Amino acid sequence: MKKKTKKTKKTKTKTKTKTKTKKNDRTDAVIGEIMSGLSETAAHLAATANAKEFRVYIPGKGDMRAIRTGLKMSQDVFAKHFGFSAARVRDWEQGRSSPDQAARAYLRVIAEEPEVVERVPTAA
Repeated sequence: MKKKTKKTKKTKTKTKTKTKTKKNDRTDAVIGEIMSGLSETAAHLAATANAKEFRVYIPGKGDMRAIRTGLKMSQDVFAKHFGFSAARVRDWEQGRSSPDQAARAYLRVIAEEPEVVERVPTAA
């Protein structure tokens, strides 16, 4: 009976060691990613980073009408709710003009997460 107990203890010890090794490997990988990100941030702040590697994604023109109708809002309500002029929203929807990069980024947030925009207090 004693021999069986000893084998069981050895198996448990080996399993614990393997589990710790896997956890350590995952931890090391995460720490490596964090350190890499910190190095990139430091390079960016020191202005030594390659500008081509740090580009902010600005969405395309998109479909203004789809964003607005997806939220079930009229042009006037959409414009007032999100801080645009009604004329500008009409122009965008009818193709007479297109949103600039900042407006496109804002519209992407509105399209993807309108509740986030609504949570931000506005000066009115």
